[in-house]
Amino acid sequence: MQITSASNEKIKHARRVRDGREPGLIFIEGLRLAEEAVNSSLTIEVCFSDSLDPAESRLVALLKRLEQNSVPHFTTTTDIIRAMSDTVQSQGIILIARRPAQQTTGAWQKNSTLLLGLDRLQDPGNLGTLIRTAEAAGVGGIVSLKGSADAFSPKVLRSSMGSAFRLPLLENASAADLNALQVNQGFKIVAAAGEGEMDYTDYDWQQPTLLLLGNEGRGVAPELMQQCDVRLRIPMHAGVESLNVAAAGAVMLFEAARQRR
Repeated sequence: MQITSASNEKIKHARRVRDGREPGLIFIEGLRLAEEAVNSSLTIEVCFSDSLDPAESRLVALLKRLEQNSVPHFTTTTDIIRAMSDTVQSQGIILIARRPAQQTTGAWQKNSTLLLGLDRLQDPGNLGTLIRTAEAAGVGGIVSLKGSADAFSPKVLRSSMGSAFRLPLLENASAADLNALQVNQGFKIVAAAGEGEMDYTDYDWQQPTLLLLGNEGRGVAPELMQQCDVRLRIPMHAGVESLNVAAAGAVMLFEAARQRR
């Protein structure tokens, strides 16, 4: 079925999802991210695309898979797709999917002994990059504390490139959730801090650990810092005060991956 009016209710609904005004649904844009969503077994509610080019074999194959899964598909004009888009240059396909189920502190898999905690991260690019990096480094899940950006917003999803669909995620977590991991599951909580007392390479990353990264401007909240078992620093040349939080997280997580190998 083709939609030719931007005032169509389905188009309006999709824009509300894009803007975060439809709880429980997420907005997925672009061919690669749409493929990742389908491969990750998300529940896809509806698909929108502009006029289909038979030469676009990947898009044709993806739409065929969606059709086999009985996902409603609506074609639209290029102008409408652009009006729906969250990007400057739309790739011609948009999916609306159900938000993945929320994780709980007691439900981590037994082999998930490395977790990433995020305290009030605000930049979608940083958050998405860290989710992607976490999956690449073998992290078992993400604990996103209250005040952090939405891990399933369109900008974060593009930066995570599909990792957010696969990694277990606990959102709006609290200090009590971190304490539950410490007391009930034996996790060490270690914070990245410029004034940390231990180099990150000297820490034993083979023990169950949650690495806690803080807000881009203020770092880890003082009350959470007091709760941490160890504060870790990254040694740097004189004159460099700190690293971007995504860079610091990557450095530490891949040291953890190296030790665990």
